[in-house]
Amino acid sequence: MSTQEIIAITIVLAALFAYINHRFIKWPPTIGIMALSLISSVLLVSLGSATSFISTKALSLARSVDFQDVLMNFMLSFLLFAGAIHVDAGKLKSERFPVIVLATVGILISTFVVGLLVHYLFGWFGMPIPLIYCLLFGALISPTDPIAVLGILKKSNIPASLELKISGESLFNDGVAVVVFISIAEIARSSSADISVLSIGKLFLVEAIGGILFGVLLGYIGYWALRSIDDYKVEVLITLAIVTGGYFLAGSLHVSGPLAMVVAGIFTGNKSKREGMSDLTRDYLGKFWEMIDEILNAVLFLFIGIEMLIIKIDQTVFWIGIICIVVVLLARWISVVLPVSLMRYKVDFEKHAVTIMTWGGLRGGISVALALSLGPLMYRDQFVLITYIIVIFSILVQGLTIGKLAKKLGY
Repeated sequence: MSTQEIIAITIVLAALFAYINHRFIKWPPTIGIMALSLISSVLLVSLGSATSFISTKALSLARSVDFQDVLMNFMLSFLLFAGAIHVDAGKLKSERFPVIVLATVGILISTFVVGLLVHYLFGWFGMPIPLIYCLLFGALISPTDPIAVLGILKKSNIPASLELKISGESLFNDGVAVVVFISIAEIARSSSADISVLSIGKLFLVEAIGGILFGVLLGYIGYWALRSIDDYKVEVLITLAIVTGGYFLAGSLHVSGPLAMVVAGIFTGNKSKREGMSDLTRDYLGKFWEMIDEILNAVLFLFIGIEMLIIKIDQTVFWIGIICIVVVLLARWISVVLPVSLMRYKVDFEKHAVTIMTWGGLRGGISVALALSLGPLMYRDQFVLITYIIVIFSILVQGLTIGKLAKKLGY
């Protein structure tokens, strides 16, 4: 399938599903589009006819798109920047301590809890998988997806301070989780003794701290360029250059691109907007990145649904995946309740914060992309199927009920 055909079909389907959802279903866009694409995929699979023109085209589209490459090397940079540019740095600063702790300590706790439980779960089903690969799965399934979280929290009625904790954590913890994932993958791929705690710790610090510092540098360069001119078309183009060029350079420098985009986005959305732009530019820039966010969200969740066409389904692994929904929720609860219990001496947490943060910790495209990046020897087929089951439950069930849960808890 040609590039032109892929783009044409993707945009048409995304627009169609977005229209149907907005006109009739009226769910949050991320949920509605993914639900419609999942239903379409299930219907196409149930047709099972290789002669069906629609089925053939759908399968061709699913096989032609490298989801992991498209998301991690293209869409993620735009989505993280677009999400971060609307974050109020002043308010986020007041919540920086819980955000940092939850995005780092929380991710590590969740990674090890999920890894250990999944290791024993596979062994119980007579399908033993080495612990290192289960920890790899723990790393990829632990981050709460900022794209899903930010889109759905807008529709809920939880307190602004709690929403900021959840959204701030989700913006940073995916970058941390990618670094943890890369670190564990290095251990999994190496059979030699030169992979030590020190070398893994060094890799983690270089990726994470390097990504944050590089994001600050990108923000300052963008600020200098934006304040020196007053032309909204050129200024929007400069922000595009920050995202595309910055993400590419982050990969070349071996620092965390996702963390760099979050920091650069927060910097641009606050200091650059406040001190380096006219009112006209602020208006155009905000609307431009909001539009990019909505379009790419639609395409992302369309891809998640379509990818179901080519996932290998094993009955035993399917049931393990269903159990893993509970495992991941338990790990999320532990990774929230432990840090929150310790931080309560310094930080004020809202009533029922642990419950809301546990149920509002949605998994999404980042987990799917990391699962798809696994090699065949890393039990890719098993973990991809389990990841999809968890992501679908997370978006459709947790995403649709977080508002109702908040209301029931008195918010």
